[in-house]
Order: sequence, then structure tokens, then C-alpha cells
Amino acid sequence: MAITERRLSTAVLVIGTGGAGLRAAVELAEAGVDVLAVGKRLKEDTHTALAAGGINAALATMDPEDSWEQHAADTLKESYLLADPRTVEIVTQGAAQGIDDLERYGMAFAREGDGRISQRFFGAHTFRRTAFAGDYTGLEIQRTLIRRAEQLRIPVLDGVYITRLLVHDGAVFGAYGFDLTHGTRHLIHADAVILAAGGHTRIWRRTSSRRDENIGDSFRLAAEAGARLRDPELVQFHPSGIIEPENAAGTLVSEAARGEGGILRNALGERFMTRYDPERMELSTRDRVALAAYTEIKEGRGTAKGGVWLDVSHLPRQQIMNRLPRVYQTLLDLQMLDITRDPIEIAPTAHYSMGGVWVRPEDHSTDVRGLYAIGEASSGLHGANRLGGNSLIELLVFGRITGRAAAAYSEALSAQPRSASATARARSEVDELLAADGPENVRALQRAVRNTMTEHAGVVRDEQGLRTGLAELAAIETRMEDVGVHPDIAGYQDLAHAFDLKSAALAARATLEAALERRETRGCHNRSDFPGMDPALQVNLVWSPTAGVTREAIAPIPERIASLMQEVSTVGKLAE
Repeated sequence: MAITERRLSTAVLVIGTGGAGLRAAVELAEAGVDVLAVGKRLKEDTHTALAAGGINAALATMDPEDSWEQHAADTLKESYLLADPRTVEIVTQGAAQGIDDLERYGMAFAREGDGRISQRFFGAHTFRRTAFAGDYTGLEIQRTLIRRAEQLRIPVLDGVYITRLLVHDGAVFGAYGFDLTHGTRHLIHADAVILAAGGHTRIWRRTSSRRDENIGDSFRLAAEAGARLRDPELVQFHPSGIIEPENAAGTLVSEAARGEGGILRNALGERFMTRYDPERMELSTRDRVALAAYTEIKEGRGTAKGGVWLDVSHLPRQQIMNRLPRVYQTLLDLQMLDITRDPIEIAPTAHYSMGGVWVRPEDHSTDVRGLYAIGEASSGLHGANRLGGNSLIELLVFGRITGRAAAAYSEALSAQPRSASATARARSEVDELLAADGPENVRALQRAVRNTMTEHAGVVRDEQGLRTGLAELAAIETRMEDVGVHPDIAGYQDLAHAFDLKSAALAARATLEAALERRETRGCHNRSDFPGMDPALQVNLVWSPTAGVTREAIAPIPERIASLMQEVSTVGKLAE
């Protein structure tokens, strides 16, 4: 007889097997704590593997005057004063240790001739502090952490989709899910749970995330468990995502293409950055280039397919092959386009969730006892604009800290009550969807959410658009009550899409409601009807399904860091 439900037990459950989840699991295993890591994708192919640029730490290998305090000042400045100062301090102070950990696990960083780790400029950094491994830094980090996890014999379940966190009396006691291939249920009991399942950028039509990642899983799992979200409206749009083919729309063309001398033109052939940043032109900041491209398209100077042109064909062929190999290969694979001869059609693409689950800065614990959130699932470090290279170091610093915090929480428990009714609810939620045979198509509704978010909560927003978006979302939520779910011989992907739809709808509602409340323009958040920054909105917006949006004050910046905050020259740097 086939097993229909597996029951597992562990001290700490890690949900998500990207860089954040694996780093936390490694910390737990090194401390001798029982840990289980679960991911819906193969661990070799998580979103972390796509990160190209590099990882920040004030190692001062290239610029001896650099310091963690200056790194903190740059991060806070770039956040438009919405980052949590304590979180920023913890990450920048712990960054060197994060790099040391990777070296200890055997990661091969690019090095100078004398053996020092190479560091380069990346965006609005005062000094060179971005370490890297070619343009495959994230992939190398992921491989390094997988190797270390295998050495420690950490059990990793690939292809398991978590549908619900199990909570009793305000404390987490595990999670429920199913196997994507066979449909086998998984009931996992755990003392503590670390949520590392990414952000919500897949709820836009063009995104640098693949089809089944960053759909808002972390947001829904946390919110339904009783946690809150912080700043869900703060989403970074990358200037250059490809438009075709449809199933890969939004795939990134690295900003190195602009860094190497790529030129942006509209459909009229005009080099349009002269209108938006005549000094820096294509080397302007990410949010400014994205806004410029968006404006050209919106005002009718875009291509027939709704894009602009990025051209590197004037560069020497050898330079392209040596410095942009990944871009060359990607366009050849996806479009049979030779970028040494022809321009690339691009448009802004949703790239990074700067908001996320509300966590305490010290240990990334949430409102739910025993539940932690790290990586792109969490919030606090980036504010309204992420400093390029900070996302990868955040995974390592808080992976280590949160692993230790979860271990201490587990050890201090005298007992852990479980709830049969919470478990039954998780079971019945899956049962009900499997039995659903309504006329509404889950994939079509997902697309409807993406269309709504793209149309009304994209690069530029306004009051009327956001209210229209909320009305459209309400109609989609009503239609969701009549979905049909049909697993087949190939697996349970259709059931996964049904849960993805729940996550996308919740993440979309949080984003729209918070974007409506933030009546100002700050960093990545552009309100055409409120073009200025409002000092009264130098606050975090915290959202929950029950309370909606509330405002939360931000702690003051310590004087020694505030004194180092300055306008950073971007001459000769690719602003990230």
C-alpha cells in the first residue's frame, strides 16, 4: 500500500534551500542540532544561483580606509532612510565573518596577484567592497553551501511544497506540505521554523524570477501563521529584462552590459538617457534608468512590443565575449540573437523584494514564537533602495545568527504543545483544493494577478491606478473560490499553482494597500501624484490581513554612522 502521508520530526525546520536556508542549516548542523531543509526547487537551482554581481564586506583589501561603519552609512543613505539602523549595523559588522565562513567552506573568490580577495566598485559604495567570483557569484555561493551541507549530512528534501505553517497558541510547531511528483503529504513537526522562501517579484508580468519562485510563499505562510509584513510596496525594478520569449519575459540582461559601454535608445533611435541623467547617462542608478525606460515606453517612444533598445553591437566582439559571456549566451539560447550584431529589446522587470516579513533585527524572530524569517523573505536591511551586493551578504550574516537563535529557542523549550485542529485544517486545505472542480483556471487567474500588478503597481503608481488594482484583485479573489485543480500523471504541479495563486493574491493585496498608503516618491516607490518625499512618511508600513496597514517608527541612526553618510560619487562605477 502506498504511503499517503509521511510524518517527520526535527528540532529546526528550514523552508527554502537557497543561500539563506542552507547557511542557517549549516550553522545548526555545525552546532550539532537536528535540522531538516525543505525546498520546492532542486537545491542546485535555487534563485540564489542567479545572483551575478558580487557580495559586500568592508574587508579593506583594496581600499584600506574602508570600514564597516562606512558600509553601514552607504547602506542607510541608499535606503532613503527606511532601513532599520540596527539591522544594517549587524549585517555590516558581521560581513567579514560571512566571507570568512565561505572561505572556510572552500569558496573560490577572485583574487589579486598577491592572494588578496579582489573587491570592485558596485553602485553607491564609497569604497571597493564587493567580492566576487566572475559573474557567477551567487551560483558559486550556492555550490559552496551545498558541498558543506553534504559534508555535514544535512537532510534536504527537494521537490516538497510547504502549504501551511502549523501554529498553536501563538507558537509554531511545524509545517505541512506535499511532494510535487507523487503528491505524498508531509507532516513535519519542529520546535522552530526558519522561513527562507524568497520574495514576491513573480507577481508582476515581467520578472527576473523563474515561473515557480518568489511567488509570495513566504508572505502568505507568515501572514496566515500570525506574522506581519513590512514595506511590501518597496520593490526594486531592474532596468533591463528581455521581452521575449513569453515564458522567459523579464530574464535579466546584466547591468554589466551598460557598464561595458552599452547604449540605450528608444524606438526613434534617440539616446534617451540625455533627458534623465545627462552626466551619468547609461551608468545612472538602477531606479533612475528603470524610470527613464518606463517613461519612454509610457509616452509612446517605445518599441512596438513595449520596450527600448540596449545596444552593445558597437563594442569590439572580443570585449563582448570576454566581459559579457553570460549575456551573449543567454540571448543566443532564448532568442537566437547575436548581441555582437544586433540590439536587445528590453523593458523594466520586477527584480527584488526589499520589504518582507516583519522581523526583529537581533535574531530575525517574528511575531510568532519559534518562527524566523531570513533572506529576501525578511525585511529591514534595504529600505526603499537596495545597495548592490548587499543581498548576498545578508543571507550569510543572518543565516548564521538565526541558526543560532533557533537552536537556543529549541533547547529552551520545556515542552511543545501541538494542535490536532491546526493539523486537520492544513490537511483539509489540501483535500479541498484537490477536490475542487470549478470552471476557473488557476494559471489564468495567476496571469490576471500579474496583469493587474503590472498595470497598476509597476514602476510608477498613482491613487486611481492603485484603487483600480484593488478592485480588480477583489474580483480575482472572488473567482478564486471557483477554481478547478487537476493533478495528472506528470505530477502535482496544478495543486502547487493553486497554492501559488493564494500566495500571489495575498502578496498583491499587501503591496497595493501599502503602496496606496505611501503617498510620496521615495527610492523605488514612484507616485506620479506625489512626486516629492514626505518627511512624515519616513516610517515603515506594516501590513497584516486583519489590521491592514499601520505605521511604525524607525530607530535613530547612531551619530558615528550618520556622520559618515554623504553623497557618493558614481563616476566610473556602474550604479546598482
